[in-house]
Amino acid sequence: MIFASEASASSGGMGGMSMIILMIALIALMYFMMIRPQKKEQKRQQAMLSSMEIGDAVVTSSGFYGVIIDITEEDVIVEFGNNKNCRIPMRKAAIIQVEKPEDAAAVPEKDTKSTDKKEK
Repeated sequence: MIFASEASASSGGMGGMSMIILMIALIALMYFMMIRPQKKEQKRQQAMLSSMEIGDAVVTSSGFYGVIIDITEEDVIVEFGNNKNCRIPMRKAAIIQVEKPEDAAAVPEKDTKSTDKKEK
C-alpha cells in the first residue's frame, strides 16, 4: 500500500511537468505563428509610411489610387484622378501601398507591336 501511494505521487509529478512543457510549447508556437508575423508587418507598414514623399502614388484602404500632394505629421493630402480639384486630406494609416515614381518608370511597358500582331 505504501508503494502504490508513492508511485502515484511520483507519476503525478511527471504528469504536471509534462503539462508545463506542453503549455510552454503551445505559447512558443502561438508566438511564432501569430505575434511575430504581426510585428513584422507592423514594422514594414511603419517603414513604408515614414518613407512617403510628395509625388508618390498611393493606394488607400478603400481602394482609391492617388498622388500625395502634401504631408504632415499624421495626415496626408491626396489628389485623385486627373481633376486637380479632387484633393482629400486623410490619415497616413489609411494608406496601404506606396509606389515611388522611379519604381514606376523602371517597369518596362509592353510592346504594342507584339499585341497588334496577336490580334490580327
